[in-house]
Amino acid sequence: MNDGRRVLIILPAWNEEDGLPSVLREIQAQLPYVDTLVVDDGSTDNTAAVARAAGSAVAQLPFNLGVGGAMRLGYRYAQQHGYDVAIQVDADGQHDPAYVPALLERLATGDADLVIGARFAGDGDYQVRGPRKWAMSLLSVVLSRITRTKLTDTTSGFRACNRPLIEFFARWYPVEYLGDTIESMVGAARSGFTVRQVPVAMRARTTGRPSASPLKAMVYLTRAGLVLLLAMIRRMPKELKAFAPGSPSYDASRRRTAEQLGRELTKA
Repeated sequence: MNDGRRVLIILPAWNEEDGLPSVLREIQAQLPYVDTLVVDDGSTDNTAAVARAAGSAVAQLPFNLGVGGAMRLGYRYAQQHGYDVAIQVDADGQHDPAYVPALLERLATGDADLVIGARFAGDGDYQVRGPRKWAMSLLSVVLSRITRTKLTDTTSGFRACNRPLIEFFARWYPVEYLGDTIESMVGAARSGFTVRQVPVAMRARTTGRPSASPLKAMVYLTRAGLVLLLAMIRRMPKELKAFAPGSPSYDASRRRTAEQLGRELTKA
């Protein structure tokens, strides 16, 4: 799929030197029309070096800020380099790049600014249990009401956004725990951006170990509730209205993408 849009895949990475080369090779083989940016999130291993050796652009943070901090830097890179689409993909191999065209096609319909790759929407057999499942189900119900669409996986880190939302996220992106998933989605929806989802299957990670235990699940449930509450009551910066739906900036960005798609269809 190469419809004229400039696509950047952002991979936040913290000590991912073992699995990152194979992940990048797979992306390059399946998606030769995209660029990749590895955001080295204060790694203490050779994450940045192996990413450069694999042919990816690299941005480095001096300290570990978490996924939110890494993605904020990634969106600023995408905005400054004029990309039309930014896609977040985990560096541990869990996200299958074969689903990227589905995310791009959903964005191309024009009725979505943010597309979530949902693990519980029909594809694959990914499962969670106990308090973690309760938290994710509750979040899906609440965020479905906020975004006015059915969402089944609001904590998925496999997501794509268009140029208007890149402009928005380059200026505002929460870095707190779960800010990269829950709060960013709530902030985007409250500002008028449209959220949709497509089904994806989740793979087993190639490196590292999942953090799953009853105690950690209860902690996750509590923290997820607090993050959602904070997202609902926190005031959005007024200056972001200049980039939200209905603004001249938003309309210009959407028009630019539509014109590019039109030119590519004419060539075809």
